[in-house]
Amino acid sequence: MNDLRELYQEVIFDHYSKPRNYHALDCANHTAKGHNPLCGDQVTVYLKVAGDVIEDLSFEGTGCAISTASASLMTEALKGRKIAEVEHLFHDFHKMVTESEDEHHPDLGKLEALAGVREFPARIKCATLAWHTLQAALKDRKQPISTE
Repeated sequence: MNDLRELYQEVIFDHYSKPRNYHALDCANHTAKGHNPLCGDQVTVYLKVAGDVIEDLSFEGTGCAISTASASLMTEALKGRKIAEVEHLFHDFHKMVTESEDEHHPDLGKLEALAGVREFPARIKCATLAWHTLQAALKDRKQPISTE
């Protein structure tokens, strides 16, 4: 179990120190801003949606290691997926980080590295900020979302 925890910590640190898809997306047709007042995390999610597929996505912002790693991992996991799949993954991810369980989530891939945040309730908002902001972008919400 310690080896798995160490691997997860390495994945989180890697995505925090070298976030993937960290840039404004010039061709975005959906965007949203999110804020976690508790931790000070701020994120903007950019989406290029064609039909029912997220063709491309990226993010910008500032935040803690968990927030940044979560956004980076999310962008890698969702690029090229149908919106229905994204909704399913959002539900699975949220369940994984909020419910006490030992269930394996194979559909989440590297996102499982964030499962440990459920042991730290204050960090759950950090891990889910990008996901809630993604949901706001898909629904074209113009008001910034907040985890409070």
